[in-house]
Amino acid sequence: MKNGLIIVGVIAILFAGSIWWSKSLQKSDPEIISRNGLHWHPTLEIYVKGEKQEIPVNTGIGDQYAAQPMGMSPIHTHADANQGIIHMEFEGVVRKEDTKLSKFFESWNKDINSFGSNVFMKVNGEPNTELGNYEMKDGDKIELRYE
Repeated sequence: MKNGLIIVGVIAILFAGSIWWSKSLQKSDPEIISRNGLHWHPTLEIYVKGEKQEIPVNTGIGDQYAAQPMGMSPIHTHADANQGIIHMEFEGVVRKEDTKLSKFFESWNKDINSFGSNVFMKVNGEPNTELGNYEMKDGDKIELRYE
């Protein structure tokens, strides 16, 4: 009987400890946006000396991404690229770093300065100086103007 109580006590302690340990792993990390993936759609317009540039269809999709989930970069375009729509489709843990505008340019095999170094940026109609470091969000309207 005494051994049974000891076993029950040990099990209770292990159970309580596992709950505490599990909770400690779930503490908020300010760099994590989502632990369960995300599906966002910012838009991007690029102008060079006033002329709108086309963002190619299927940017970030192709053989070079075959090893990635879904066979594409998590940041890519589809047939609606002519509207400037960027698809951000992540699985699992998503960090702020993953959502930076520079990541879209990487999937396009370009640098943000590919169109020129004198660039002015607006996000949702407001001037923004973050350029490639800007962390895109669902519904953002991003405009880059190169002079």
